[in-house]
Amino acid sequence: MKVLNLYYSSTGNTLKVAKTITAALEALGHEVIDVRVKKDTDINVMDFDRVFAGSGVYAWLPGKHMQRLLERLRDGYAASGYIKPGAPRIDKQAVIYCTYGGVHTGKNEAVPAVKFMGQLFDHLGFELIDEWYFVGEYRASGMQAMTTAGRLGDISGRPDQHDLDRIKQKVRGIMLV
Repeated sequence: MKVLNLYYSSTGNTLKVAKTITAALEALGHEVIDVRVKKDTDINVMDFDRVFAGSGVYAWLPGKHMQRLLERLRDGYAASGYIKPGAPRIDKQAVIYCTYGGVHTGKNEAVPAVKFMGQLFDHLGFELIDEWYFVGEYRASGMQAMTTAGRLGDISGRPDQHDLDRIKQKVRGIMLV
């Protein structure tokens, strides 16, 4: 199976998760293309059987570079006829994931970002087989106090080894689908 792991990370939290996903996929014998989204990233997601797409959550949405990439892809695929009314299913799957701090309302702050990322794949006809949410500490300058003061309690060091082990298990499980 040809797999794409497409992700954006500005603080390193999503990078840790993405690298764990890629390593787990490779350990299972899959060919994985690991792409960290930057301003000028260009990729054809239709070249892959399964796509893992992830980002940190920034004000309820994925990072700006991920947003812009997904919008460019949507526009390009719509113009080339890949996006059809009724979004007929094709033989491709996607897993959407994020890292979030949830200082105010917990996981609810992350849901819009995951739904935003999933829409491109749903419109293309991918089967969305799962959504993953992983807690990540605040690393940005001036925001570290939210690591201990938010709804989720003290999330220092997250994603931690326990989280990364859980990610490996999730990858193994999802690849059996």
